[in-house]
Amino acid sequence: MKGNMRTGMVQGVNLTPQLLQSIRLLQLTAPQLEQELRQALERNPLLEQDEAAEESEAEDTPEAAALEVAAWDELPEPAFLSGGSIGGDDDATLRITDGESSDPRLRLLRLLSLHWDARDLEVAAWWLDHCDDRGYLEQPLDALLAQARAAFPARADDVGLLRLRLLHGDWPGMAATDAGECLRAQLRALPEDATRALALRILGDHLDLLAAHDEAALAAATRTDADAVRAAVAMILGLRPHPVQAPVEADLGHIVPDVVAWQGGGAWRVALNRRGAPQVRIAAHCERALAGSDHAVLRGLLDEARWLVRGVAMRNDTLLRTAQVLVERQRDFLDQGPEAILPLTLREVADTIGVHESTVSRIVSGKYIQTPRGTFELKRLFAVRLEGAGIAGTAVKAMVKRLIDAEPVAAPLADDVIAGLLARQGVRIARRTVAKYRDQLAIGPARARQRLAPRQARQECV
Repeated sequence: MKGNMRTGMVQGVNLTPQLLQSIRLLQLTAPQLEQELRQALERNPLLEQDEAAEESEAEDTPEAAALEVAAWDELPEPAFLSGGSIGGDDDATLRITDGESSDPRLRLLRLLSLHWDARDLEVAAWWLDHCDDRGYLEQPLDALLAQARAAFPARADDVGLLRLRLLHGDWPGMAATDAGECLRAQLRALPEDATRALALRILGDHLDLLAAHDEAALAAATRTDADAVRAAVAMILGLRPHPVQAPVEADLGHIVPDVVAWQGGGAWRVALNRRGAPQVRIAAHCERALAGSDHAVLRGLLDEARWLVRGVAMRNDTLLRTAQVLVERQRDFLDQGPEAILPLTLREVADTIGVHESTVSRIVSGKYIQTPRGTFELKRLFAVRLEGAGIAGTAVKAMVKRLIDAEPVAAPLADDVIAGLLARQGVRIARRTVAKYRDQLAIGPARARQRLAPRQARQECV
């Protein structure tokens, strides 16, 4: 056998320990970063807490005062500020919700109780009792349908429809028979576009090629180009493998915002929330003592300290610049509400701050921003553009909710009527899109809302 040697150039990324640490720091939330830094202070004697910088920042900078103002602005207005009774049930701060149960079944039933009637909830609870911890049915569907009809003889014709309602409801994929049905339900909950349609075709007809990661064969089988297949596969891989997420940890009783936004001087301002996380630096006397030293262990600790300080600074700088772009682009949303949110993608933000799209994805994941409009995930400031329009789907959903909230009690608006009213405002969407947004808002159809009118009328008379 004759051996051959060839030379060539290959472009790639060398994942050094420093790069891996920087990537990991990008994904840390405020509580996780605090824990990381406190552990580093205990582990590395060359690091010290910069208490002087923290005190000056807490006392002298306007960001500290802004944090307090934003925190107060976000609270519901107490009754005594508007002339109501003091200490009574009208105090809006008493209506802040408690932490949710760690039992996914109880959490979902509590959510369903907002828009399902008691008889349907009973059947829904039965289906959930026959799901495993991941949300899949524990037995074959035919056997469970027979058991459900025996358990609810008066609802024999409805038990199957109620399972489908669960499947395509608040937790898409719940009570699915298998992973394929679960993923298809999650896809149908996404906005309609060509990528979603292709992803549904792949899941329905070419699951074997998807499992083999054979994008070329998928492109040939679906008669589409490689880029379209790659986008559809990415959409599928972004779905949850099962509808039930991990239980909420018992100690997560509150949210610590990573960024604070407030209005000052006629403009929106942004600052990092540095409360809690210690400011760390390399001890100056240790660094001077190690200058020129060849002690391997101490030099290793010094390099580790430098990497950590540099990585935290890069993480904070990237987070701040990302938040500034998001707040600047979505200032109308912060001023006016959900209807004013603009279409915005990860790539647009990445291009603006000069980083890769994956960096923006990592830095916003799990991060919260505190504003006078509330505390919410940074991801909420991204919005998908409605196909064929220059408006975000989130804004259209808010418009649908506003129209339904303002409808006459005795004559609720049908989906096609809502679509017509939106068309007059320059937003042209199909009736089925209105129905999809209405379902996502946990609002029943016009017929169901009309049945509530007599009950509400009797309550008002009483």
